[in-house]
Order: sequence, then structure tokens, then C-alpha cells
Amino acid sequence: MALQDKCYIFHGDKHSSENICMMLSEYLGRSAATPAFREAVEAFRAGAGPSEFLAFPITAPRVKVERTLTKVLEEYGTLPIEGVEIEGYSGCEFFRGLAAIRTTEQVVRVRFEWNCKWKAIQLGWTDYFGFPDQTRAALEFGYDRFRSWEEEGAEELAGA
Repeated sequence: MALQDKCYIFHGDKHSSENICMMLSEYLGRSAATPAFREAVEAFRAGAGPSEFLAFPITAPRVKVERTLTKVLEEYGTLPIEGVEIEGYSGCEFFRGLAAIRTTEQVVRVRFEWNCKWKAIQLGWTDYFGFPDQTRAALEFGYDRFRSWEEEGAEELAGA
């Protein structure tokens, strides 16, 4: 099975899994991430669980972990990322938590909330029944539905 077929987003239209996976691949390819972290991301995309270089709750939906990784690489791709630890919890329309991005010299902590319902409300999109059209927001905006992405600070590593 091709690697892109193992991504965990929608299938079958222009907003398919290939788009988010290609974005993750593009951000990873352009990043200054270490080889070990790159391998961990590729292993994750191929179906691997948490590892030394990429930690996340085993109960977290893989698609939401993937969206968070994409955002990490978009925002911090210029850093020599050695590892990422995602602590988060998920509901139907959200994924909230903390991402710790470890580089060769520091750990950067980011509190985040990904929320497709919020995005639908922000845009005034409703479905047939008048509820926020979370599905449309999910399809139209891919990984980029972060309601908040706030850096809580960076901690220098000893000996760096």
C-alpha cells in the first residue's frame, strides 16, 4: 500500500487525504527536522504508534494528531526538531492540548485547540438543519482550523 493511502483524512473528493498528507510531507521536506524525527513522522504516516521521537495519546484520533503535526511543521519548521510530544484530548469537533516541540537546544510548548465547529460558526456556515456545518469546515479548511495556537514559552535544555 502506498504511503499516502495510510493517511487518516477524508477520501474521495478534492479535499482528500492526499491533500493533508502532501502538506505534511511538504512541510516535513522543507523543515530543518532531524533525520530521527523525519523517520518517526514517516513511520506514523505508515501506521506506527507513538515513539521516542513522536509521542501522542494512543487514544487520540490519528487524523487529529496528523493535523497537529502539520501545524507544528508549518510554524516551527525552521527549527532542528528532534521530537514532538502531543498531549491532547478529543471530542467530535475539537482536539485540545499541549504540544512540546523538542529541538537540539530547547523545548517549545504550544497550547492549541483545533475546532471545526468554531470555524463553521465563524464563517456563518450552517447545515440543512441549521447547525454549524462542521463537515464543510473540515473539508474546506483541512488541517487549518486552529481556534488557538499559543506559545507558552521555551525552556532551554541543560548543556545546550
